[in-house]
Amino acid sequence: MPPDQDLYDLLGVARDADADAIKKAYRRLARQLHPDVNPDPQTQERFKEVSRAYEILSDPQKRAAYDRGGDVFGGAGGFGAGFSFTDIMDAFFGGQGGPTGRGPRPRSHRGQDALIRMEVSLAEAAFGVTRELKVDTAVVCTTCRGEGTAPGTHPVPCETCRGSGEVAHVQRSFLGEIRTLRPCSACRGFGTLIPDPCRECSGDGRIRARRSITVKIPPGVDHGTRVQLAAEGEVGPGGGPPGDLYVEVYVEPHEVFSREGTTLHCAVTVPMTAAALGTTLTVPTLEADLESGAGSGLETSFELDLKAGTQSGSELTFRGRGVPGLRGGRGDLVVTVVVDTPTRLDPRQEELLRELAAIRDEEKPDGRLGSSRGSGSVFGRIRDAFNGH
Repeated sequence: MPPDQDLYDLLGVARDADADAIKKAYRRLARQLHPDVNPDPQTQERFKEVSRAYEILSDPQKRAAYDRGGDVFGGAGGFGAGFSFTDIMDAFFGGQGGPTGRGPRPRSHRGQDALIRMEVSLAEAAFGVTRELKVDTAVVCTTCRGEGTAPGTHPVPCETCRGSGEVAHVQRSFLGEIRTLRPCSACRGFGTLIPDPCRECSGDGRIRARRSITVKIPPGVDHGTRVQLAAEGEVGPGGGPPGDLYVEVYVEPHEVFSREGTTLHCAVTVPMTAAALGTTLTVPTLEADLESGAGSGLETSFELDLKAGTQSGSELTFRGRGVPGLRGGRGDLVVTVVVDTPTRLDPRQEELLRELAAIRDEEKPDGRLGSSRGSGSVFGRIRDAFNGH
């Protein structure tokens, strides 16, 4: 910290700020400058300076001494006597049980999470599926078992820091002696050196390998759902515990059914004669796509009774024939009826239709105009304009 640097300016608070304002200012700056967020050396040094300022201004006695221009850095109770900025960092960023003390940092760290994509059919997404997948991740080195050293060798204590992982830097100023601890540059803060690294992993303690895992997709997943497999991700440096593996589900489009949540939709096309007279149709279920569907007792189809006079666009809802929910229950199947009007007629068919039209007095229909508020038709917009909507 520069000798002329004002501690209040460092925290961005007024000289008459109360303890609560000082704490809030420090927390805000600590979150911005934390080494996990900004690992560059300049930011880390700035973080230390902010922490030093907070250590002094948060202590009423040290703050009073600083305001009087006294020595708050040296002496038996000063910062140079052993204050650790990591103590405050632990208090605000998840330290367990208060200050933990300084020491060498471990070579072993938790590995990163991994993400793979898995394509499934609509039926597999609905009813669940279990598959064997090949994944390429970091695993523990089989030669050194994660230690990073060549066979028969082990890490040795660093002679520069004597195994502490830190070295002291002392700077004198008009305020006194400022003593700081920094990670040892020789061992990079580990406290040990690896004189003979493992040739298989180059001292990292892990290698990349392709392996098989069993993935169980639960019933009811949808497109984009991520299934978490704990401890199946990347092994960490130094043979650290693995992260998690996330399997992102991609549901392939279906040729018959479309999905909306737990609701299935499909369309059935019938000739106009069947729509007018009524008929019975056989409609497949989603279970028909399962390999175990045939001969397993699953209902792979059902009978749909189409009433006489069914109009095109009519929707028929069948309860409990949709997609199972992740939390239980099952959605519905909505069948939309599409009436197929013939475009080509032979002479006899045309004669019969004209005869039917004459019998029904439909030879020259005027057409019927009706409300089309939902469709946004021209007639609907004209009517709404006149009605002031």
